Amino acid sequence: MPEKMPIQLGHSPDPDDAFMFYGLATGAMDSGPYQFQHILQDIQTLNERAMKAELEVTAISLHAYPYVSKNYALTACGCSMGDNYGPMIVAKKPFTIEELKDKRIAIPGTMTTAFLAASIILGKGFRNVVKPFDEILQYVEAGHADAGLIIHEGQLTYQTRGLVCCLDLGKWWMEQTGLPLPLGGNVIRRDLGMPRMLEITAILKKSIEFSLAHRKEAVEYSLKFGRDLNASLADEFVGMYVNKWTVDYGVRGREAVNRLLDEGAKIGMVPKCTPVEFIG
Repeated sequence: MPEKMPIQLGHSPDPDDAFMFYGLATGAMDSGPYQFQHILQDIQTLNERAMKAELEVTAISLHAYPYVSKNYALTACGCSMGDNYGPMIVAKKPFTIEELKDKRIAIPGTMTTAFLAASIILGKGFRNVVKPFDEILQYVEAGHADAGLIIHEGQLTYQTRGLVCCLDLGKWWMEQTGLPLPLGGNVIRRDLGMPRMLEITAILKKSIEFSLAHRKEAVEYSLKFGRDLNASLADEFVGMYVNKWTVDYGVRGREAVNRLLDEGAKIGMVPKCTPVEFIG
């Protein structure tokens, strides 16, 4: 048998990404002529690695895409999309958008899409302090920041710490644009060449479809990557971010990506890079 070509596949150690790649990570599905090496790192680290074009395929924040578009193209599958929900700004007491503009807000990284969306709403340069995403709830609860911008499963667990949601970025975005809020995507390195880019993207799409078809087993597998989640919450979280949008952005999803990046460029947060090229 010919030797399989190694492909480094970077993704976050989170339930939704783990769910997406369940088939490939466990060997439950055929990986074709490729041997996928799963590189599990937080999204900020993956964004930084994408800037250096280190991995053939990687999850990134869509905020980072304009900075890596020269070396990478977005795959048409694998996105995390908030459909009238998304990252939240939480605090010990309710604040209006106007009040939040003057508050010190803990954020999960300056390259996260949550930070880009918050900057579109609150204005570029709002007061922030960067903390690891899984420490933000505790940081706000302890009173070290006025509010926190939360991503991942914190969106389902913040109330257990006595915090309230001041602003749901996905809801705000839907009210303003009528579009879902694209948060993360998968990119593939252009130097692989178009035939390989298409073939690898097709395998990634099959992996997502495989997980959705074997939901119970894939959720059980993803549970070990969730903090403070039971099976029911893990299933809910996975359903929020692995769905029809993840299988393919579709027309509205692609429009949402271009609109978000255009809005980011308008306020000087990202270089202009639209229209975005999608592979697959």
